[in-house]
Amino acid sequence: MSCPEPKIEGTPLIAPSTTDHPLYPQVVEACRTVYDPEIPVNIFDLGLVYTVRIDEEGAVEIVMTLTAPGCPVAGEMPGWVADAVSAVPGVKQVDVQMTFEPQWGMDMMSDEARLELGFM
Repeated sequence: MSCPEPKIEGTPLIAPSTTDHPLYPQVVEACRTVYDPEIPVNIFDLGLVYTVRIDEEGAVEIVMTLTAPGCPVAGEMPGWVADAVSAVPGVKQVDVQMTFEPQWGMDMMSDEARLELGFM
């Protein structure tokens, strides 16, 4: 029986995005068209999108979370994100993965989202 790999100290909980890829800004804008139905702010500014990885062939991998594990749209949200991102010219395929590590918190919201929701 093997033990799970221990977390290496200093390893980020959220993998970095490929922000230098030419498609990155368009993928982010596509994510901003998807809203959590219970909160009038897009999922990117809410901080629900943890990682956007884009390879040289235009395959996009998105790691995201929800505001709560019991979110009623948990089964639908990945499809909404995949549909929005797959419409970006140059994107060949989209894989959306859900995670709850680390757990989402209000500190992950952008300043724009906090302002919109009256937290600033």
